[in-house]
Amino acid sequence: MSPRNQQVVNHVFLKEMYEDEYYPDHVVDKGRAILLGLCERIEAERPSDLTALYVLTEAATEEFNELEADFEAAGSGIETVAREVIAEDFWFVASAYGFAEADAEELIATREW
Repeated sequence: MSPRNQQVVNHVFLKEMYEDEYYPDHVVDKGRAILLGLCERIEAERPSDLTALYVLTEAATEEFNELEADFEAAGSGIETVAREVIAEDFWFVASAYGFAEADAEELIATREW
């Protein structure tokens, strides 16, 4: 199932990472898939409040934590630029689904990067 939210459909996730050769596209693709999966879960589960949303973003953040090993194996990593880009896309997702008041740090509170 693909997301149906038009903002999400039209959004280029992790754009700055795709534009930077430091980040291998095949690994960035996995990050994009995590974010699209988050969108699919939001559409399927329809969280009613921020607490429910944060449960979903925590799971996606844990997936990014695991993805760090793939970046490192490819000679890259989730460093300053990537952290900002990923965090911005988490906030974009929250906002696109009506949670513009979400705390950007809380969305990715369990990050290890």
